[in-house]
Amino acid sequence: MTINHHAGDATLMSFAAGALPEAFSAVVAAHVAICNRCRKEVAALETLGGIMLADVSPAALSNRVPMMAEPKARSTGSGYSSPLARLIGGDLASVRWRRLGYGMWHVPLQLSPGSKGDLRLIKIAPGQVMPEHGHGGSELSLILEGSYTDAMGRFGVGDLADLDEEVEHKPAADRKSGCVCLIAVEQKARLKGLFARMVQPFVGI
Repeated sequence: MTINHHAGDATLMSFAAGALPEAFSAVVAAHVAICNRCRKEVAALETLGGIMLADVSPAALSNRVPMMAEPKARSTGSGYSSPLARLIGGDLASVRWRRLGYGMWHVPLQLSPGSKGDLRLIKIAPGQVMPEHGHGGSELSLILEGSYTDAMGRFGVGDLADLDEEVEHKPAADRKSGCVCLIAVEQKARLKGLFARMVQPFVGI
């Protein structure tokens, strides 16, 4: 598997520091589990963080229970990363999809109470084009099966699209294989087109 698109430096730094919101951390963990380059960068950032902490004066611990960190990523024999397998309770073959629109399905994934953002699987039929949209904040999309193409290029299995609020795109799924993505968003998408905006309140994206 050749991975051509990776998490941005700021995203990896926040992930290594444990500062990413839960939804985004889940996507990065699944990517890091299968991407040697990003896994090495995270390890280096964690080492650097440890060196910096060594120079900090010790402080008393609070009674607050910290959020459990995402375990170190590793690959399973099935080809799916262990963070992803834990997240969806198995592999993609066992996912029960819900219709999102013509040629599109999704599965919202539960986050911890109080967590911000949205995390879900999205499946796009072969050749289907998603509505043009922007983002009211950050978006991370990890390609799990198939591929899609937009103005930024082709995104295949293992690729991570690290997008900000300035990006607007119209992904088109591969004509033969379609596309399955794990997507985390900070806020709902800014959909273009009257019909897309009308149905948005009912589908929750």
